[in-house]
Amino acid sequence: MTLPSRQTLLVNLLCLLVLGWLYGGDLLDAVRARSAEVSAFLAPPPLVWPAVVLCVMLGALGVGVWGLTRGRGEGFKGYRLLPIVLVTALFFDLVLSENQMPLRSEDVAFLSLGRFREQVEPLVRGGRVPTSPEVLRPVVEDMGQPPYLVRGVRAAAWSLQVRQGCQGPVEQAPGLEVGTFIYCVAPGAERAWVSLVALPAGKRFGLPEVLSSEGNTSFALIQPVPPEEEPPPGAEAPFGETPGSRTPPGGPETPDVGEREPVPPP
Repeated sequence: MTLPSRQTLLVNLLCLLVLGWLYGGDLLDAVRARSAEVSAFLAPPPLVWPAVVLCVMLGALGVGVWGLTRGRGEGFKGYRLLPIVLVTALFFDLVLSENQMPLRSEDVAFLSLGRFREQVEPLVRGGRVPTSPEVLRPVVEDMGQPPYLVRGVRAAAWSLQVRQGCQGPVEQAPGLEVGTFIYCVAPGAERAWVSLVALPAGKRFGLPEVLSSEGNTSFALIQPVPPEEEPPPGAEAPFGETPGSRTPPGGPETPDVGEREPVPPP
């Protein structure tokens, strides 16, 4: 029985593994994102494209196995199909993703926390952060949509929960929906911590949790900005000098060398 070279077999095996890893994983993500409670995607992953690529891959694999069982040698063109399928699929992926922004859900979530803080800080009055949901709700309504899918559908809108008498940011929020800002006000309204119900950074599927990174809760701190203290007059002048005036070299009582009287001869 004539068989192809070992190099040809290894190339086909490598192409088979890469196709299965890339497009098999994409297909699993697409299926799971449509059924998971929360998934970290801005839009449902494509389902048809990876399925088509895998079907073509199986067809090319079948042709290659047929050639092996029939004893076809190195010249059999069926051994070239798997590399062709891999290169073609990667080319189309490159073309289709050229105009797409590689934003992740966690990136948008962190940006949303920062934007919320920027919108609320101008509302601080008299050294007190805002505490009324009616004041904060317009900020939340202007945030757009949360960057997560709920059972395959993009979460419709952000929501807000205001808590009083907090000593720090909320770390656990069971029962709250994804996309909920938890606005936690300290006693006396001297500051507020803002947490976000989402998924931990790096986690793609699961139940809603407080946004965290590497096990640390992510939050935005809102507090009054102290007024800038103006330096007292003359504070920048060294050695008590009056601003705008300069002491001549050698001190105020030391005349310039060129202005000294000549020493009388003995």
